[in-house]
Amino acid sequence: MGISVEKTGRLKKEHRSYNFFVHLIFIILCALIVVPFIIILMASISDEISLIREGYWIWPRGFSLNAYELIAQNSTQLIRSYTVTIITTLAGTVLGLWLMITMGYVLSRKDYRYGNFLSFYVFFTMLFRGGLVPTYILVTKWLGMHNTIFALFVPALVNAFYILMVKGFLKSIPDAIFESAKIDGAGEFRIFTRIVIPLSAPAIATIGLLSALGFWNEWFASILYTDSNQLLTLQAMLHRMLNSIQFLSLSNNVSLSSSMLPQNTFRMAMCVLAVGPLLLVFPFFQRFFTRGLTVGSVKG
Repeated sequence: MGISVEKTGRLKKEHRSYNFFVHLIFIILCALIVVPFIIILMASISDEISLIREGYWIWPRGFSLNAYELIAQNSTQLIRSYTVTIITTLAGTVLGLWLMITMGYVLSRKDYRYGNFLSFYVFFTMLFRGGLVPTYILVTKWLGMHNTIFALFVPALVNAFYILMVKGFLKSIPDAIFESAKIDGAGEFRIFTRIVIPLSAPAIATIGLLSALGFWNEWFASILYTDSNQLLTLQAMLHRMLNSIQFLSLSNNVSLSSSMLPQNTFRMAMCVLAVGPLLLVFPFFQRFFTRGLTVGSVKG
């Protein structure tokens, strides 16, 4: 009896030690993730000269809002770019989700005759692409989307990897559910809207967030397919502003002090403006990630 009590006490002590080290490791990992964001935020509200002299740290190096004031000088364009980015992100995410979920559902059905062929076709597009020039000709000439907002999200609506991810997720749903619904008289569309979509909430949330991240961070399409400032996305506008500041700082004909051209703090302010809204949205979808990315990863 005494030996059992002693052994139990030793196991509890080992368990507490194990928990302590596990928690310590995760605290260190969280610090490694959070601290860089804090440094970026503090650098964006620092003085340019102080930042160059003293370096980056977790508190401001001489408080200054010059970087944000420089961005605010073009507030009209900033608001317009935010609007374009929000519209393209919402439209691209919603339409893309509908297309990818419906196609993934069709490919996951065992009674669909061409499922294997179309699955290979989708997978083939992941290995080989047409290239930039054929894509540009397709979007601007054949589809007529040059200088339109549709060019910013229509070419990126469908992602082959996400379709296969949905297919693997839906294959984990028992076929008996679909058979029971058919016996009760439900059609394919009703099965899809009443059964598939509710059961696919983790996959939809995961793919939706990943798609939204892609549309939000997109800048190349705005520069490639549009010539108007009216259709500049947020990332494209910030990219142009950064290039303009770098050009002015390197120009010999412009006599401006480094304090008037906050290059480093401007980069940090760009990161805050670009990433800030996503940090507010991400916690609402975080709980879906583990299940959405792992369920169905073994089957199908």
